[in-house]
Amino acid sequence: MTKIKFTQGELKRQRDLLKQYERFLPTLQLKKQQLQLELNNQILALETYQSQRDQMTQEIIVWMGLLAESKIVMNEIVIPRQVFITSRNIAGVDIPVFDRVEFGPIEYDLFSTPLWLDHATKLFMDYIALLFQVEALQQGMELLKRELLITTQRVNLFEKIKIPETQENIRLIKIYIGDQLAASIGRSKLVKRRSKVRVRKVA
Repeated sequence: MTKIKFTQGELKRQRDLLKQYERFLPTLQLKKQQLQLELNNQILALETYQSQRDQMTQEIIVWMGLLAESKIVMNEIVIPRQVFITSRNIAGVDIPVFDRVEFGPIEYDLFSTPLWLDHATKLFMDYIALLFQVEALQQGMELLKRELLITTQRVNLFEKIKIPETQENIRLIKIYIGDQLAASIGRSKLVKRRSKVRVRKVA
C-alpha cells in the first residue's frame, strides 16, 4: 500500500482519486466487452473460413491429378499481383480487413488446353483469396487478444487494487482525523475544567 499522509489535504486527494477511478472503470469495462464480443465473432468467422479452406483443399487435391496429367502448372497461370487490405477500428484497435486479391492476366491457349481449366483456374483464385482472408483474420485476432489482455489487466487493477486501496486510505484517514478531533475536544474540555477550578480557588 502506498504511504499516505493523515491530513485533510490527503483526504481530499484520495477522494478525488476515487472519483477518477470510478469514472474511468466503466469505460474500461465497456471496452473489454466490445473487444471480447468482436473476438468471439472473429473466432466464429475463422472457423467458417477454415472449414471452407479445408473443403477447397480437398477439391484442389483432386484437380492436381488432372493438372499433372495435362502438364499444366497453375502457379504460372494464377499469379496474385496485389492484395488489398483495409482496416476497421474496434474499441480503439485498428484490425486488418481483407478486401480482395488482384491477379495478373490469365493467359493460356483456349484451343490447346482442356475445357475444365477455366473451372480449375477459378477454384485456385478463390482458394488463394481465401488464404489471404484467413491470414488477415488471424492477424486481427492477435491484435484483439493483445488489447483484450491489456484492458483486462487494467480493469483488474482498478477493481481489485486501486479502488479498494483508495477506499481503505479514505477510511483510515477519516478515523485518524476523527480521533484527533475527539482528542482535541477532550483536551479543550479538560483545560476549561481546570480554569474553572482555579477561578473558584481564587474566589
